[in-house]
Amino acid sequence: MDSVLDLAPVIPVVVVDSPESAVPLARALVAGGLPAIEVTLRTPAALPAIRAIAAEVPDAIVGAGTVISPGNVRDAVDAGAGFLVSPGWTEKLLDAMGASGVPFLPGVSTTSEVVALLERGVSEMKFFPAEAAGGTAYLKSLAGPLPQARFCPTGGITPASAPAYLALGNVGCVGGSWMVPADAVANGDWARVEALAREAAALR
Repeated sequence: MDSVLDLAPVIPVVVVDSPESAVPLARALVAGGLPAIEVTLRTPAALPAIRAIAAEVPDAIVGAGTVISPGNVRDAVDAGAGFLVSPGWTEKLLDAMGASGVPFLPGVSTTSEVVALLERGVSEMKFFPAEAAGGTAYLKSLAGPLPQARFCPTGGITPASAPAYLALGNVGCVGGSWMVPADAVANGDWARVEALAREAAALR
């Protein structure tokens, strides 16, 4: 894959409580036009979910989110994750992600963090928590001095605010969870998930 940022305008950020729901959920998102799916490592079901999606949904590109340690990197890649996303980064975590063999988006929220990543040869990153950290105004202000940095803003983004982010030249995509509402997932309402995914895929 050339870049995680160019796969779709929105990367669904998914918290999986039941591995059994992972495959139909992924199929619904892919059918709606969102092939890149970030499964956060926040529940015991996350790694089995990544493994199941990687094995059974060939058109999905499943990644792992909330990667915060080298152990997370190893476990996610072993489970079949095709990309990694972290909420922040340390030198140790960055080294592990860089050695993983898969694309990764380390999280940043300050100019200094962006510059430090550029210094390490990393130009694609997650901007988190996007709304709390300054939103579109902050990202727009980074474009002048740091035009080589590209972002996937995540955190507090909605269907209403996503287009403003996507209109920025230094934003490749956004991350969000509005297309996977908890009640739809709990009830297995995959048609609703697919419809919401289709709307998100049409944002750009």
